[in-house]
Amino acid sequence: MSLLFEPLTIRGVTFANRIFLAPMCQYSATLQDGMPTDWHLVHLGSHAIGGYGLILTEAAAVSPEGRISPEDVGIWNEDQQHAWARINTFLHAQGAATGVQLAHAGRKASTYSPFAGRSGSVPADQGGWTAVAPSAQAFGDYREPVELTTDEISGVVRDFRAAAVRADAAGFDVVELHAAHGYLIHQFLSPLSNLRSDGYGGDFAGRSRLLAEIVTTVREVWPGHKPLFVRFSGTDWTEGGWSIEQTQQAAELVGRLGADFIDVSSGGNVPAADIPVGPGYQVPLAAAVKKATGLPTGAVGLITDPAQAEQILSDGSADAVLLARAALREPGWPLRAAHELGLPADKAPYRPQYERGAWR
Repeated sequence: MSLLFEPLTIRGVTFANRIFLAPMCQYSATLQDGMPTDWHLVHLGSHAIGGYGLILTEAAAVSPEGRISPEDVGIWNEDQQHAWARINTFLHAQGAATGVQLAHAGRKASTYSPFAGRSGSVPADQGGWTAVAPSAQAFGDYREPVELTTDEISGVVRDFRAAAVRADAAGFDVVELHAAHGYLIHQFLSPLSNLRSDGYGGDFAGRSRLLAEIVTTVREVWPGHKPLFVRFSGTDWTEGGWSIEQTQQAAELVGRLGADFIDVSSGGNVPAADIPVGPGYQVPLAAAVKKATGLPTGAVGLITDPAQAEQILSDGSADAVLLARAALREPGWPLRAAHELGLPADKAPYRPQYERGAWR
């Protein structure tokens, strides 16, 4: 039996295999109201049919101002909750577990989608809004954000709590808190973007306070039998920034507070970071977190080949792999992996309509 296709149980949820669909923004919500559409049903549904053990949605904003772009999905109201419930019904029927990534873009909010033909901040007369951040420090050439007050920070925590309640009502099996890629929680964590001198800045305890408050409040309302994931950027890839050692410390913190799985990516908080991109380049970060904390981890980043993915698990570097670009190219990647790794046809994740694909 391939390790990739061994079930993984976390709390009361069993994932049929350890091939997870990574969160990937689609910028295809109905404009301004954050509603997932038939695009999301078909996009996510094709990967459920393709055999992924967990389908993670793209970043779903916990408030309107938390969107990356005006075309981003959200989970800040009941209409969005009902739209996600419809999608979850289909995904579950294909045997997949489902998860939603709860997010706030912070200073990287109100930007043009990649399809807009331009970059930078969206002006108010085109549907943009004022971004917020731990400090009034812009990301690259984006507009300068407004520094959050302590009362507004409390409001962000409440938004994550309310979004988790809606995620449960929508039928998600997992919530993942997005503390990576230069978005709001990561902005608080990194000393390169958090210049505050109050209780939410300064040393590690201050910079991780927002993260701790969000994990605590989400765990209070997220059902005890459902896993809580956290995605971190393992490093800013920049001197003086967020580092793998701080990631290990933060992972240990959230583990004590009730997080169950650490999804390890990197970068996103510094526009000009020199990132050594290559096959499996972020796997050592996941391995370092796993070794330091004992928590289950997920590895992501140019994992493209079934043998490569199998080796990551057999080496003990991670407990699951998350596919992004490879998944966009091939929604049925797990089916090919089962074929190439010699999995018996009756053990491969084929839906009945696709079983002839298992014939050799």
